[in-house]
Order: sequence, then structure tokens, then C-alpha cells
Amino acid sequence: MTIINRRSTLLLGLAAGGAWALPARAQTKTKVTVALDWTPNTNHIGLYVARDKGFYAEAGLDVEILPYGDTSAGALISNGVADFGVSGAIGFFTQRAAGADLKAVYAVVQTETGRLVFNYDRQDIQRPRDLEGKTYGGFGSNWENALISTIIRNDGGKGTFETVTLGTSAYEALANGAVDFTLEVYTWEGVKAELEGRKQRAFRYADFGVPDQHTTFLASSARTLEAKPEAAKAFVQATQRGYAFAVENSEEAAFILVEANKDMLTDPALIKASLKALVDGHYLARPDGTVGAIDAAKTEAMGAFLFSAGILRDGNGEPLKVQPDFADYYTNAFLADA
Repeated sequence: MTIINRRSTLLLGLAAGGAWALPARAQTKTKVTVALDWTPNTNHIGLYVARDKGFYAEAGLDVEILPYGDTSAGALISNGVADFGVSGAIGFFTQRAAGADLKAVYAVVQTETGRLVFNYDRQDIQRPRDLEGKTYGGFGSNWENALISTIIRNDGGKGTFETVTLGTSAYEALANGAVDFTLEVYTWEGVKAELEGRKQRAFRYADFGVPDQHTTFLASSARTLEAKPEAAKAFVQATQRGYAFAVENSEEAAFILVEANKDMLTDPALIKASLKALVDGHYLARPDGTVGAIDAAKTEAMGAFLFSAGILRDGNGEPLKVQPDFADYYTNAFLADA
């Protein structure tokens, strides 16, 4: 007997293109540009699937995925260089608060992918308050300080720790014991550590008073959404179809991503394992099959946390005095099931 639940029905419908009516194929395709937030990785998989499986073409679009560069995707979007872009949630909130023309239109991940990690054999670290006074290998943002101090304080500590700013070298420093703990994206650095046999333990942010969040958005600008609403809808829905396909066909999707980025993605095993973690952990799709939808309560809770921590600043670098209306920061209107 075959059992088809809501999750299977929705994802299969999206992957097959039957969950909504795509716009009629245009004689001349509309050009759309997309900026990345980092070098190509599994967070971007729906974009490459949609492009290389022909979902964008079927929607009447000619989509160019721009090479990753030093300028943030948010800056490229708000300045009209890119129509859409992948944006980390914290960067999105801070840029929008500072006046950037940004609006989130798609939640790439449905729940927090980050975690605080330390080496498995650290018996002196059993709970967050044990991090008091220890050395953190960090990346230089105010968000990290607010996040870690909140976690420690909510476990009964004072929230104090030492910081050494290392960037991506923090993972090597953790492995060799030069720092006591760091933050990582489980679905990338965490999976890589597992493949390399490096045992770690971790604390989840949400277990210690930090709101859960969509860690990655697909964003656009009000300018683009207002000027090209039909193209925007076609793009978001074809992208949604790409991510749904990746959830249901992870091996093929991983192959597509690697083939499209052979010079940069030289470890196919990492790509496959990362995508498996994203799928199995219900990061790309919720347990009920939802892909792409931005959760209002989740987004507004994180916005309020950032505001209370003084992380959201205006264009002059001054902390915002009035909490923004975070409902204006995002929209689900362009999704297939909106």
C-alpha cells in the first residue's frame, strides 16, 4: 500500500511543477540576476537546480547567478546591481535597519543552522555557564557577543568570555585547542567535522533563550518587486520548485551543484552529506513539507532580539531608538502557496 502524506504531496507537486500555474513561456525571456552571500554551497542548491533543470526557462526567465565577490548581496540588491540575492539573516536585518532597500521574499532554511561548538573531550564544559571566562574564536560581529553572552547568562553565568577574532581560521584553532569554543553552521562546518572524524559537542541557541530564526533569506528590493512583480513571482516560484526538487532528489541535486561549480566544489562527499543534513534535519523543508515560507513570529522575535541587544543601527551607526515594524521586512506574497 502506498501512503502519500501532505509533505509528499506538496513537495512532489512543487518538484513536478504542478502546484501552481507557471507564467506562459515568453518569446523573449526576462533577465534576472541573483547575488550569492558566499561561494557556492548547499544553501544555494535550489538556485542551481532551478537554472540547470530548466525551471527558470519554463517560467520565461533568463537567470544569471552572479559570481561571489567582496560586496555583500544586500548591497548589490539595494543598489540595483542584482535583482535578488541570498542573505544571511543577521546581515539582512542590520542592513535593512540602516536604510538599505531590502525585503525578504523566501526563507532558504526553516530553522537555525548555527550552533555553539567545542571539542568532545572538553569535560570542563558541560553547560553554557562553563564557558565563562573561556576563549572564543570569533568572526568580529556584535551579533556574536549578544548571542554568546545571552546563552551564558540564561544558564546562570555572568556572560563574560574572551574573544580572539580569527574568521574561518577559528575552526582550525578549535581543532588544535588554541580556542575553547566557536560558532559554526552545522549543515556545513559541522558536517565537515563529522566527515573528518573530529568529535564535537554543541549547544543549540534556542535552548538558552535566543529566538529560533531563518538563518538565510532570499531577498529583493522594493524597487524590483514593484517594477517587475510578474518576473519576481515567476522567479520566486521557480526557485521554490528548485528547492523542493532538491529535497526530494538530493543525490541528483548535489550532482547538479557540483557540476555547475567544479572549480570550487572539489569535495562531492561534503556536498552530498551537507545536503542530506539539510533535508534530514528539516532545514530546507518543514516536517509538513513547507518550503520557502517566512514564519512571521520567528522573524519578528529575532528582529526584537536584535533591537533589544542594540545591534540594529541607523544609517549613521546609532542604535535604533524605536523598534521597527518587522512585518514590513518580509513578504510571502510571491510564493506558490501564498
